[in-house]
Amino acid sequence: MDVRQLTGDDLELIARAEEAIDANADVEGGVHTVGAAVCDATGHIHVGVNVYHFTGGSCAELVALGSARTSGARELTAIVAVGDSGRGVKTPCGRDRQVLAEEKATADAASSIAG
Repeated sequence: MDVRQLTGDDLELIARAEEAIDANADVEGGVHTVGAAVCDATGHIHVGVNVYHFTGGSCAELVALGSARTSGARELTAIVAVGDSGRGVKTPCGRDRQVLAEEKATADAASSIAG
């Protein structure tokens, strides 16, 4: 895996994901615990939070991808997910990695970049 230093754009994307979960998190141990942000080719950032359900629910990354798509974004350049309560950048789960692969996404995963 190639590792590179985070850029200002990467840090902004992380900050937007943190803002999304900070504004929408439940009480500790709640159902909304992860925020995500994706950047499209025009530089617009789309955000989402996870939607927990006992059957599995949707990951924050998938919600953010859906938000980007419904806003007209077709090419994504970066994606990141962060945990609530300052838990930092999270690695995409297997389902998210599979979706990104099937969508033929060219987006960098900031968690992979950050290590």
